[in-house]
Amino acid sequence: MKELFRRAPKAFTPGEQTPDQQTPDNMWVKCPSCGELTYVKQLRDNLKVCRCGYHMRLSAVEWTGLFDSDSFVEHDGNITPLDPLNFVSPKDNYAQKLRESQHNTGLYDAMIGGEASLMGQPLQVTITEFEFIGGSMGSVFGEKIARAAERAYELRVPLLTINASGGARMHEGVISLMQLPKVNLALARLGSIGMPHIAVMTDPCYGGVLASYASVADVIIAEPGARIGFAGRRVIEQTIRQKLPANFQSAEFLLEHGMIDMIVPRNEMRLTLARLLRLYTTRDTSAAPIAADV
Repeated sequence: MKELFRRAPKAFTPGEQTPDQQTPDNMWVKCPSCGELTYVKQLRDNLKVCRCGYHMRLSAVEWTGLFDSDSFVEHDGNITPLDPLNFVSPKDNYAQKLRESQHNTGLYDAMIGGEASLMGQPLQVTITEFEFIGGSMGSVFGEKIARAAERAYELRVPLLTINASGGARMHEGVISLMQLPKVNLALARLGSIGMPHIAVMTDPCYGGVLASYASVADVIIAEPGARIGFAGRRVIEQTIRQKLPANFQSAEFLLEHGMIDMIVPRNEMRLTLARLLRLYTTRDTSAAPIAADV
C-alpha cells in the first residue's frame, strides 16, 4: 500500500491502520459528495480524495504517513481516560462508549501525539481521531496536546496539530471544559520563544477545539471543503431565525472572511508544511529551497 501512495504527485504515505479499520481491497466506496463509486485501491492511490475533489476522512494513524519514513514516535500513548462522573443517560453510557471506541480504533483516546520529522525538519505533532467519540476533547485529549506543546518548548521545535473534532466531550463535564485554557496556556508558552504552532483543520472541526487551540495557531490551514465552526449550522439558524449562505462554515467561506490562512489540497500538504516550517525556523537565508519529493 505504501508504494501505491508514492505515485506522482507525491504527497505522503498514509500509515497502516489496525485490522478493524482496514477496508478489503475488493470493495467500492461511494463518495458522499458526488455519489460516484470508486474502487478502494484507486481511492487509496489518490490519498482518499475523490475525482470530484471531495476529501474523505483519514484516520489518525493514516495521517502519520505525512512525515518522513519511520520518523513518527508516539508519546503518552498509554494514557487512558476515566469516567469521573459515571456518566449514564437513557441513550448514552460513557464507559461503554470508551470501550467500543478503543476496540474500533485501536487507540486509548481520540488523540495521538509524538515527535516526527517532515522533510528533515523536527517537530512535535498531535493528530485527532474522529472515529473515537467524534474526536471530542476530554482530559486525555487535552493532556496530550499540552504535553506536546511542552516538549516543543523544551526542544525548541514547532508544533503541528491535525484536527477533526465535534468539540468538547460532554461526558467529562467541567474536566473537559478545563482542557481549553490548559492547552492554550501551554501554547502561549511555546509562542513566547518564537516557535510556531501550525494547525491543520480537516472535516469537521467544531466546538471547543476550534474555540481554543485550533483557532489561535500561528498558521491555520484547512483542507478543501472542510466544515469549520463553533455551533452547527442548524443550531445557528434556529437561534437567529435566518437562513445562512449555502457555503457557510466551509473552508472556502472562512478563507474569504479571513478566519483561516490558506486552503491546501491533501496532495500538496506535505510540501506546504515543510516550506512553512523552514520559513518559521530557519534563520540562514542561504539555505536551499525545499523541493517536492521525487
